Amino acid sequence: MVWSLLRRRAASALPTPGKCGPGRHVLATERLLLFTPRTRLDVVAVLAASADAEAQRWLGTQADELLPDPAVRRALLAWRPAGHDRRRIPPVLAEPYAPGPDGPLLLVCLHRSDLGYAGGLELHPRTGEMGGWLAPGCRGRGLGAELFRAGVELAHTHLGLATVRAGAERGNTASRGALLRAGLVPDGGPARHTLPDGRVVDAVWHRHDSPAATRCR
Repeated sequence: MVWSLLRRRAASALPTPGKCGPGRHVLATERLLLFTPRTRLDVVAVLAASADAEAQRWLGTQADELLPDPAVRRALLAWRPAGHDRRRIPPVLAEPYAPGPDGPLLLVCLHRSDLGYAGGLELHPRTGEMGGWLAPGCRGRGLGAELFRAGVELAHTHLGLATVRAGAERGNTASRGALLRAGLVPDGGPARHTLPDGRVVDAVWHRHDSPAATRCR
């Protein structure tokens, strides 16, 4: 394995939990590191983590935001972030990513053991609604609860949101269990939800409240 040497050589390149910047956030769980994408590679790897048929059964992403070629998705997920891969990242993927001022916040998720891309997290700062997903190789390992706990922390201690909510399709027992293990509790909400691709599904909702929400500096 080369990752121990690689981390020592370029560890300073990754964002450090507790050191957020304007429009950028970073936080960590026991096994995951989450931060605002820095390059186009970070963004497309997040998309690759959610574009397979199993994920899309629940997410329903719009077709123009999907990466349909499985080989391309596997190749993207095999990369490590800029500065942490022995291969030279193509220039177009190494270009800096600047988050927009509107819409949900997107965080890329890495597995801390090998710096592999593990998934993504979205949180809308106005509504407090959260969503997340894991890459195929990271599912079924209890990481969903860590991902959603990170979302709760982002909402309550970075964005100053007193309440964070998340919806899941009724039949998505994996996501519903992960939300409960992350400390969210069942909540009322619309019984039907329209996914971005137009499908209408049965929905259940969860929430987490904090009486002392704060913002990061």
